[in-house]
Amino acid sequence: MGPGFRQAGKRLLAVTFALAVSGCSFDVLDPKGSVGLRERHLIFTATWVMLLVVVPVIILTLVFAWRYRATNKAANYQPTWSHSTAIEVAVWSIPTLIILFLANLTWTTTHELDPYRPLPVAATPIDVDVVALDWKWLFIYPSLGVASVNELAMPVGTPVSFHITSDTVMNSFFIPQLGSQIYAMAGMETQLHLIADTAGDYAGMSANFSGPGFSDMTFRALALPQPAFDQWVSKLRAAPAQLDEAAYRSLAKPGTADRVTYFSQVNQGLFHSIMTEHGGSMQMSSGQTGSAKMASTPMGSMQMGSMQMGPAQMGPTPMGPTMSSTEH
Repeated sequence: MGPGFRQAGKRLLAVTFALAVSGCSFDVLDPKGSVGLRERHLIFTATWVMLLVVVPVIILTLVFAWRYRATNKAANYQPTWSHSTAIEVAVWSIPTLIILFLANLTWTTTHELDPYRPLPVAATPIDVDVVALDWKWLFIYPSLGVASVNELAMPVGTPVSFHITSDTVMNSFFIPQLGSQIYAMAGMETQLHLIADTAGDYAGMSANFSGPGFSDMTFRALALPQPAFDQWVSKLRAAPAQLDEAAYRSLAKPGTADRVTYFSQVNQGLFHSIMTEHGGSMQMSSGQTGSAKMASTPMGSMQMGSMQMGPAQMGPTPMGPTMSSTEH
C-alpha cells in the first residue's frame, strides 16, 4: 500500500468524520410526534433486519477473496465442486424468513398508521383545511374562522385533523418531523392526522415537484403550548386582512409568498368551493376498496416513512376514476 493510497484514505476518513459531526439535520429521523416516532421505528427495524443479510455477504465476499487468492497455496482447491445442501438451505431459508418478517411488519404498520384513522388521543382534534397553491400553502381553521399563509400552528399534545386539496397541479403535504407525507389533488380531499408531542418550530414542505416555484414552497409548523396557541389565534383575529373571494383570487395567482400572511375572517365554505371548482367534491376515504389507495401516496409505495393514505370508493367523474361525492 503506497503513500498516495494511505493519504487518500486519510482524506476520505476526515471527510466522513466531518459529515458525521456536522449540523446536517435528518428531520425524518428526529421525530417530534407519535406518528413520526413509529415511522422511524419502522425504518430502523427494516434497515437492521436487512443488514442481517447485507453485512454477512460483504464480510464473506472479502474473506473468500482473501482466503482463495492465487498466492494462498494452503487453500483447499476444488475445481469440480458444484453443490452444498447446507449452503443452499442457508441462502434460501434466511432471506425467506426475513422477507416474511418484513412483510408482516410493513402490513401491520401500514394499517396502524393509516392517515385517515384518528389518533388514539383523548384530546379533541383541531380541524385544519389545507390548500396547495402555486407556490404557497393556505391553512384555514374552519372552527376558529381564521386562516394563514405559509404558517401552521397547533397546540402541543392535541391531534390535528387535516383536510387537504389543491387549487392547481398535484402537490404533496409533508412535515418530516411529524410524519406522513400525503398528496394534495385538485377536486379531491385527502386526510391526515398528526400530533406534535414537543413544542417547536418545524419545517413543512412540498414533496412533489410542481413548477418553477417548487423549491420555495415551504412553511413553518409551530407546535405551541395551549396559552401560546391561543395568543397566536388572537393575533390572526386582529389581522386587518380578510379572506373573501377577491382576496383568495389574488392569493391563488402563481407566485411565491414573500412573507407569512394572516386573515382574520374566512368566507364560509371556501374549502368546499375550491374543491367543487375542479370537478366536484370528492373525498378519498379509508375502509373502502383498495384500488385507488396509491393515488395519494408516493408512487410505488404504500407506506415508506408512512407516506400512505386510505383507499377510495371509485366512481366515474369528468376527471376520470375518482372518489364518491361527499361534502366537507
